[in-house]
This record gives sequence, C-alpha cells and structure tokens, in this order.
Amino acid sequence: MECRELIVDEDIRLKEIGLEDVEAIFSTIDNERSYLGEWLPFVDLTNDIGSTRRFVADYLNSDRINITCAVYYKDTFAGLVGLKDTDLANKKTEIGYWLSETFQHKGIITRSCKKLIDYAFEILGVNRVQLKAATENTKSGKVAERLGFGFEGIERDGELHNRGFVDLKIFALLKKDFISAN
Repeated sequence: MECRELIVDEDIRLKEIGLEDVEAIFSTIDNERSYLGEWLPFVDLTNDIGSTRRFVADYLNSDRINITCAVYYKDTFAGLVGLKDTDLANKKTEIGYWLSETFQHKGIITRSCKKLIDYAFEILGVNRVQLKAATENTKSGKVAERLGFGFEGIERDGELHNRGFVDLKIFALLKKDFISAN
C-alpha cells in the first residue's frame, strides 16, 4: 500500500522514499555516523551510496505493505520514519524512525510518528502499533510516552549492534487508545 506523501503540518511532510532521496539519506548517515550509529545497527553496514541505493531500490520493488518515508522539515531532508514487520492478518505493525542530529528537539519525530500512526490505524486498518527502543535510548522512550504508547516489557538481547546485543523496551499503542486520546 503506497502512501506517496503525508502532510504533517506547514513545516513537515512525509514522502515515500524514492531514488531521488538516495543522496540525502546516504550523506546524512555518512556525516553523522557517530551520532546515528549509537542506536542504529544499519549505520555500520551503510558503507557507500550504493548500499543506500540498493536499500531504496529493494523498497521500491517490494509489495510495500511496509512503508518508509523521508521526513522533510521545511523542504530539507531530516530523517526517515516508517512502518515495518506489518502483519495485516493480525492487524499490527511496528514504527521505526531516525532523525538527523541537526533537527533534534523540534518535535519533528513525535509529529511525524503521530501522522504515520494515524495512517496505520485509519488507512491500513491495524489495531496495534508497536515501538521498540534500546533500554538506554531515553530519547526514543520519551517519544513513545509522548505518543501515548504503553510500556509492555523488555525483549532481552533484542537487537545486535556493533557493541553486542542490546535489550529493547517494547511499547504498544492500540487504536482505541489512540482515538480516545486524539
């Protein structure tokens, strides 16, 4: 299911990724390896622009049940937000995101996630959106809390990083809770 573009507000738009975004995605990752690599295991695997081009091409050639959007803030690329591990039979998905250090502390990710969560509930028809964050990644934990996600538990050794396995906090938001809060 394609979302093409979602307007979050006058400053933020989410655009389904395309080959035209490859350079911006790669240069952001390449210029912010230390910052982004702290919590994103794929940063170490993104060695050249070709790896980003393959990532985008694989996405474009997929069934697009999962959605990946470039986040544009005032028409400048700021990061990615998307839905992954979507299970339409069980009406659930997981939201993930990353944002350039330059654009932190502006509410961009919280607002972008809220828009994509609304899309997941209203257009995709899911009942549950899950968010996972490393236990020590307090910024992502705060995003989950601001969005009304409930903490459900710890997935031990849930993700392999360059420094070894990290535990993940599991947060979830149900459609009925999202609707009643908005």
